[in-house]
Amino acid sequence: MFSGSIVALVTPMDQAGEVDYASLKKLVEYHVAGGTDAIVAMGTTGESATLSVEEHIKVVLKTLEYADGRIPVIAGTGANATAEAITLTKMFNDTGVVGCLSVTPYYNKPTQEGLFRHYSAIAAHTDLPQILYNVPGRTGCDLLPETVGRLAQVPNIVALKEATGDISRVQKIHALTGPDFTLLSGDDASALDFMQQGGRGVISVTANVAAEAMSRMCRLALAGEWQAAEEINATLMPLHVDLFAESNPIPVKWACQRLGLISHDMLRLPLLPLSETAKPRVEKALLAAGLL
Repeated sequence: MFSGSIVALVTPMDQAGEVDYASLKKLVEYHVAGGTDAIVAMGTTGESATLSVEEHIKVVLKTLEYADGRIPVIAGTGANATAEAITLTKMFNDTGVVGCLSVTPYYNKPTQEGLFRHYSAIAAHTDLPQILYNVPGRTGCDLLPETVGRLAQVPNIVALKEATGDISRVQKIHALTGPDFTLLSGDDASALDFMQQGGRGVISVTANVAAEAMSRMCRLALAGEWQAAEEINATLMPLHVDLFAESNPIPVKWACQRLGLISHDMLRLPLLPLSETAKPRVEKALLAAGLL
């Protein structure tokens, strides 16, 4: 169901820090034209942590409106309180989203049994396909392969975004979940290696600025054309690395503005725009990818 290059979309903002819907529409058009396989709206890269619930819902619904059936939209619905995650997930029932991406609870550090019950409870309140999201570097919480194996038995938990960068986990998780459960990389720099081990694609930050190249790389990889995929990946590697020169999505928002995809690189506090010292690194990466 989920495969290829799935963009973790930025949420553009104007100079006052309000959501810039004109730029959002422009981004959606860019991804339709670039062959991106799906959009995640309101994930980490979309600054879900600093938008209100009302803004969160509106951004997803506007993304759906602009997509107009031309590209699938996945809603970010994670929260560190199970009841809140359930409420947010239910908001997207019957809206047209094709699934939900739900990050592990952050800060409160649940046990593996707590994670199992958290995700099971969310899945029980919706028919929407659920994508688990493991990014312990941000959350302080690691969803272990054995727990993923248990959760894969829940009918509408269908995929995992694995952002540890640990390639050795791919085959282990596959062995515990079976062939019908989809594994997606959440780390651009190791995504191609991840796919060589059986992953089906990547939920990508890099795709925000290199939609066509990421889409082409993933399609080649899924077709088993590894050498051609590696050639593309090599040109993108500086972006994979330097889009994390500062905390995501700070660099990628600056890069989007630099390419004219959005009007401003504004973020909401506590995030600040990209520092002057980091801009040359990102600029150089954009040049290496042939985007400037």
